[in-house]
Amino acid sequence: MISLKIKKISITEVEKFSEVATRAYFDHYRHLWYDEGEWYAHKCFNINQLSEELADSRNKFFFAILDENPVGFLKLRPENQLTGQEGNGFEIERIYLTKEATGRGVGRKIMEFAIEMAMRQNKDYVWLKAMDSSQNAIRFYESLGFEICGTSLLDFEQMKTEYLGMVAMRRDLH
Repeated sequence: MISLKIKKISITEVEKFSEVATRAYFDHYRHLWYDEGEWYAHKCFNINQLSEELADSRNKFFFAILDENPVGFLKLRPENQLTGQEGNGFEIERIYLTKEATGRGVGRKIMEFAIEMAMRQNKDYVWLKAMDSSQNAIRFYESLGFEICGTSLLDFEQMKTEYLGMVAMRRDLH
């Protein structure tokens, strides 16, 4: 049994957040990019960008902490609806874990945390997007009751073409 803590990220932790987010991203996604993800990581995980996102009350950020060390993060958008879907949705926008956390049950615990939060808020469904090339992630989400309900393409010229496909996945909560 892992001893995982899930802790809200505060604005005072933005530097640590930037470091953990960048490390987790590079641990898993360098292969997607012509520049090994440097452009994307700098765009999304720099201190100014993360400070803006932390200051936006529509976003909820949490660290996944193992042995007192942040090993990943979760970004929730509780008011985001999935386009074209009926009901009151809750988006799980990002889950990034470092290599050291992968395969240890951390992802499942974080997902359970997010789903429980959505249920407490009386949401109709939880949704997320995953890369269609990430079959392990898709199978993981399916094991938690999510179903593919749509597809889209990313618009990043720096990303290798074969990785631009995305799937939207939804889990009903009633």
